[in-house]
Amino acid sequence: MMPISVIAAAGIFLGLAAAMQNPAIMGEAFVGLKSLQLVLGFIRNVAGSLFGNLPLFFAIAAAIGMAKDEKPTAAFAAVIGFISMHVGINYSLIAQGLTPETTSVAYLVAQGMDETAARMYSAEFGYTLGIFTYHMSVLGGVIAGLTTVYLHNRFHKIVLPTAINFFGGRRFVPIITVVVLPIIGVLLSMIWPAIGAAIVKVGQLIGEAGVMGTWLYAFAERLLIPTGLHHILNETVRFTPIGGVTTIDGESVVGALNIFNSALTHPGQVADSVVREATRFLAQGKIPTMMFSMPAAALAMYHCARPEHKERVKALMIAGALASFVTGITEPLEFSFIFVSPILFVFHAIMSGLSFALMQVFGVMIGNVQGGVIDLLVFGVLGGSATAWWYPVIVGLIFAPIYYFTFRFVINYLKVQTPGREVDTDTETSESLISSAHGKKEGVTAQIIEGLGGHQNIQLVDCCFTRLRVKLKDMSLVNDSVLKTTGANGIIKPDEQNIQVVYGPQVEKIANDVRVALA
Repeated sequence: MMPISVIAAAGIFLGLAAAMQNPAIMGEAFVGLKSLQLVLGFIRNVAGSLFGNLPLFFAIAAAIGMAKDEKPTAAFAAVIGFISMHVGINYSLIAQGLTPETTSVAYLVAQGMDETAARMYSAEFGYTLGIFTYHMSVLGGVIAGLTTVYLHNRFHKIVLPTAINFFGGRRFVPIITVVVLPIIGVLLSMIWPAIGAAIVKVGQLIGEAGVMGTWLYAFAERLLIPTGLHHILNETVRFTPIGGVTTIDGESVVGALNIFNSALTHPGQVADSVVREATRFLAQGKIPTMMFSMPAAALAMYHCARPEHKERVKALMIAGALASFVTGITEPLEFSFIFVSPILFVFHAIMSGLSFALMQVFGVMIGNVQGGVIDLLVFGVLGGSATAWWYPVIVGLIFAPIYYFTFRFVINYLKVQTPGREVDTDTETSESLISSAHGKKEGVTAQIIEGLGGHQNIQLVDCCFTRLRVKLKDMSLVNDSVLKTTGANGIIKPDEQNIQVVYGPQVEKIANDVRVALA
């Protein structure tokens, strides 16, 4: 998730700079201020360079995220692995007679290929860090990163014979990486055409499905939230041909997010119709849900809480609603109901799909990844009337009462145990733990460790945007009740050794506190 957080922030700077260089928004006089425009152009170039190197960032992030220890070594090896893999692909392409010249549109058309087919075929190739290779986007980075981290976890403690032991341990990881990854690259070059064709086929199916395809994407994305696999679906539309393909300055741009950000960095070079086709998968579909629907659901859950728990629930709901409204992070609220009410979960997924579909029908053109008020203002309001930013607001205002009354009805009628309605086996003890845990940071950290089964039960602590991810020795030692007293919104146990505790945007600080306490 590190690359996503970086490009989300970079996208905001890019959007602000693009708006300030748009004469339709700021006026001709403002745009004519050369010194200021030079600064804005510099900002756009810096932000744009981040998007151009996303595959490498994903390779590094995958290695850091999956490395058991010695994470800096894994990150360093991932850079080497990424470059080596693409060198292997380049060598294989050259051996097959595939070069920048022989894959150009002009050459292919001269050989008798239809121009449309030639453009589609040429789009499969491109440059990565100056290396001519298959246009694999972030999927190539993930493959390189995961392969590298597998080698890292297996060999970073290897002991070699005394004469060459200098090259053992962590020094051996880059060495084995530079041996294995070029071979992986050659193998990928042989199967990538089939993979690319399959991705294009899926993209065509979604495209041909029109509005229904957009609804299905958003519906499936919400249903995958409890598993964490929604990130895979998101990255697929953001960075592969499923999210769209266009050509800018003779270079192929692949994926919905890449197309949107390239349109910001190349004003006037991408038709609005192309950008709208890309943004149907991006922030615009989230805005009605994140800014209006989820805060309304939070209000309903607060009103349904028992009187003696309202103060505690209020703090939880306000924090969750603000995170959703401002940043588009909804998991703290979603995990308050998706495990206790399948009906509300499915309702939420259906309405999320409907939100995305309506934004496409209304011709909205708002990109980026989060869907909170920041995206609405930067990429909608400041983007001018072409973005049709008012439709997400109107739809959100309609969705809010639908969510509020649906949640209140289902919670009360079916007696759903949302926050503040749980059946407490020991209310006095629970409230005591809450008071103790919230009294000081150390109390919360100690309580989390106790809920996870104690120091000796914890093997590895990590986190993503909203979840504390912990590898344990014995899952039976986990105390869910104790974890919930620390502010956890949800608890997921994907297998017998791994647990995910949902805390919201503050989870990184919580993870650091736990690691320090365990040290």
